[in-house]
Amino acid sequence: MIAINKIDKLNEEKIFQLIKMYDEIGIFDDIVPISAIKKKNVSELIETIKKYLVYGPKYFPDGISTDQSNKVMISEIVREKILNYTDKEIPHGTAVEVEKIFDNKQKNMIEISVVIYCERDSHKKIIIGKNGRKLKGIGKSARVELEEIFGCKVFLETWVKVKENWRENTNYIREFGYIEEK
Repeated sequence: MIAINKIDKLNEEKIFQLIKMYDEIGIFDDIVPISAIKKKNVSELIETIKKYLVYGPKYFPDGISTDQSNKVMISEIVREKILNYTDKEIPHGTAVEVEKIFDNKQKNMIEISVVIYCERDSHKKIIIGKNGRKLKGIGKSARVELEEIFGCKVFLETWVKVKENWRENTNYIREFGYIEEK
């Protein structure tokens, strides 16, 4: 199966040519042209994918969808949002450390505090953005996803700190969870 995306950028003739080209290769049972951004033929793509899925063993008990801890999941979500919001402005030299996770049952809310580490002061400025707008966007985007996962309100506190050359220091790498402790 092959999906051809961004058909909203092409005329019908070009779409037809692409389908014909891939069909002539002869290795694809299904060819699905889609526009993900305009949600055109996305349901057809999902139905086509379902045809190829096979049932397998159950790897997690009911209610469990990952083997990662909440800390790892939170830090990866925040880090993903940093990369999305900063695009190519900073290298991948950011780490996120979850300092606190508190289940505030009285408020039906989870309170989370994270520190975003970067390698240079200039990177810190980029992550924070003008008047803190970029950091606010990162936090809001991460919070929305975390609320979906946890099924309740999330208060997400974010701090940005500089740890120069942290990627060259094994202790920092271990501290941020990138090396498993033995």
